[in-house]
Amino acid sequence: MRSQRELKPRQREVLYSIVETHIATGEPVASGTIARRRKDSLSPATIRNVMADLDAGGYLDQPHTSAGRVPTEKAFRTYVESLAGRRLSPVDIERLRADLGGVESMTERIERTTHFLSEFTRNFGVAVAIPSTSQTLSQIELLKLADRRVLMIVVTEDRIVRDRVIWLDEEISQDELNSIRNYINQNFGGWKLGDVRRELQHRLEQESAAYDAILKGLIVLSAKGLLDLHWAPEVYMEGASNLVTIDLHLTREKMRELFRALEEKKRILQLLDRFLEQPAGEVLVRVGLAEAHPAMRPLSLIGMSVDLPGGLAAKIAVLGPMRMNYERVMSAVFQVGNAFQEAAG
Repeated sequence: MRSQRELKPRQREVLYSIVETHIATGEPVASGTIARRRKDSLSPATIRNVMADLDAGGYLDQPHTSAGRVPTEKAFRTYVESLAGRRLSPVDIERLRADLGGVESMTERIERTTHFLSEFTRNFGVAVAIPSTSQTLSQIELLKLADRRVLMIVVTEDRIVRDRVIWLDEEISQDELNSIRNYINQNFGGWKLGDVRRELQHRLEQESAAYDAILKGLIVLSAKGLLDLHWAPEVYMEGASNLVTIDLHLTREKMRELFRALEEKKRILQLLDRFLEQPAGEVLVRVGLAEAHPAMRPLSLIGMSVDLPGGLAAKIAVLGPMRMNYERVMSAVFQVGNAFQEAAG
């Protein structure tokens, strides 16, 4: 809040009026425009003096000598700090809850979350599901394939499904696979994945393991990565086309660079990891994303982390122009995060 404290009340009021006008119009803001918006008797000359002070403080920039001013990144950050956030309308909240609560698949829920964020904010929506070893095992399935291959399917209690095909050095029958599957499901259903792996390793280290047919089969499958699927986060994105309708003051080449950057799921995941480090349930706003990629300089990110039952974590976010409607987007992200958590509970 340091940036707010260094401003006098009148300077803050004028700055917020400039930011809100620029968000609405996308154009440089003149002192006369601010004077007409205000209900007090401040003259354009007085407002020009205030704007000169804001300019000197790094809050405003003047694109052309005769033009008005535009807010800088510093101005947007100060403005964002003043927002308390507001709730979505009851109609939007009920629609969101019904939409997310109507599906059982976590994957589909994440996809719908992205769609809602993009549609409601008219920006670029992102949702990521991040698996972990603290997810709870529901069941596994082992299916024999041709050429000494086995399909391993792992289902966790949050209904996330992962599969992997492994190649064995020797043939193994479907009956043997069924016995191994039943052993794991009966003994470890409801356990956290990390605990299952540790306990299995402990049991396989016992001398009796070499003489037990099931444990002997487990040794073979464990060596090939049973329950060690290296699950990657699921990243869903929607709404990049929304940015086309906004004047980001980018050249055609810079716009192409921006779209290439937004298409890279790995880069988006790194962006969320870097800027959404606050405790789960708190909305974070990052103004200007040049640190992530030079082409992202004119964008801002609004997002939050969500802890879900069964050890799964999620991150949801909106990327949009620096002059986006922050209050509306912050509210949308907060309400979507809460609805997402409720639907997963």
